[in-house]
Amino acid sequence: MGMKKKFIRDSVYGDIRLNEIEVEVMDNPQFQRLRRIKQLGLISLIYPGANHTRFEHSIGTMHIASKLADKLDLNQDDKELVRISALLHDIGHGPFSHVSEGVLSFPHEELTKYVIKNTAIRDIVEKKFDINKIIEIINGEGKFGPIVSGELDADRMDYLLRDSHYTGVAYGIIDYERIISNINLNKHLSLDIKGVQAAEGALVSRYFMYPSVYQHHTTRIVNSMFRRGLKKLIDSGVINENDMYKYDDADIIGIFRNSEGYPKEIMERLDNRNIFKRVKTIRLDNFKTPEKLYKIKNKELRKAEEEIAMDYDIDKDYVILNIAEYPRFDEMKTEVSVDGKLYPLTEISNIIAALSKARFNIPDISLYVPEEEKSKFKKFKMEHYLDLPEIDKEKYHSIHYDQLKLF
Repeated sequence: MGMKKKFIRDSVYGDIRLNEIEVEVMDNPQFQRLRRIKQLGLISLIYPGANHTRFEHSIGTMHIASKLADKLDLNQDDKELVRISALLHDIGHGPFSHVSEGVLSFPHEELTKYVIKNTAIRDIVEKKFDINKIIEIINGEGKFGPIVSGELDADRMDYLLRDSHYTGVAYGIIDYERIISNINLNKHLSLDIKGVQAAEGALVSRYFMYPSVYQHHTTRIVNSMFRRGLKKLIDSGVINENDMYKYDDADIIGIFRNSEGYPKEIMERLDNRNIFKRVKTIRLDNFKTPEKLYKIKNKELRKAEEEIAMDYDIDKDYVILNIAEYPRFDEMKTEVSVDGKLYPLTEISNIIAALSKARFNIPDISLYVPEEEKSKFKKFKMEHYLDLPEIDKEKYHSIHYDQLKLF
């Protein structure tokens, strides 16, 4: 009996070929749910084109992982194992993707593992594969883990290309084919020296996609508002966080709209783009020891919000302190092979070495309140409420970002 070939047309790569078991997984309700989860959550409020979904990202990740498997000369069985792992890597993702994650008491990978082990997906996949091997790969472990979840992995290459395509932000366009053709599998994935420029391009892309898309200041505001509403729904027992893998975006929006009080109002604000405004920002590079800011715990931020709320006579739910989330840029650890020896990318590439320092330039700590409360905050001083690192006076005075309305 010959295999029926099936193709799916992807907006980034063109035709992607699927085998029967992949089609069966995709036709499962658990996987179809990913069509109803936006890859970038609420970012379509900032970039109206960003309506692409986890569904297409999962297929794209499979496609790139497949190309990597070909380059690494994996045998057919291993290649299919890598493909199915890539296809399933986001199966447990909650609605609004990473936005909901900030509120949950566990990472989405936990739900992914749960879904693969405890739903009908298992029955399909176990016809051919070992479930534990799939979970291992999704967690970035074992020999093939780095292909799906490593430094220069399939997941990351796909989302940079895809997010850039749909937001219209040209930074994310990376030469993935050149990266793939120069990757080798030792203990980890290593890069041939000829692939270094393409890897630099991918890192620079990612570096720019953060301030312009993933941590754009409006993105941070709408995400903070949504998370606060979601937290109220979880705390009050309306939503059980362990069931996040059952919901899609529309379910959650419906729950918000049908609730009372704060979550309902937050969703009305998001629906009508009546969003909180930034009243104060201090960029991290103004501090002598910016890394200390990342050690400020959520508990301290919440306490400061309560104090600000009291002093400025606002309900504490409408005062949000937010520190930008930035990645650790694990790709910096990628190894490059030169004349049979492996060196860290930071040693081979001046650009990457500079990036590892520069990543502290962009993030900041910001205060958001509803627009109608903004006028109260003319003389607001953040350092009265938080134990901030010492300000670097020379830097701060020479630039005075606060006066710049660019940010």
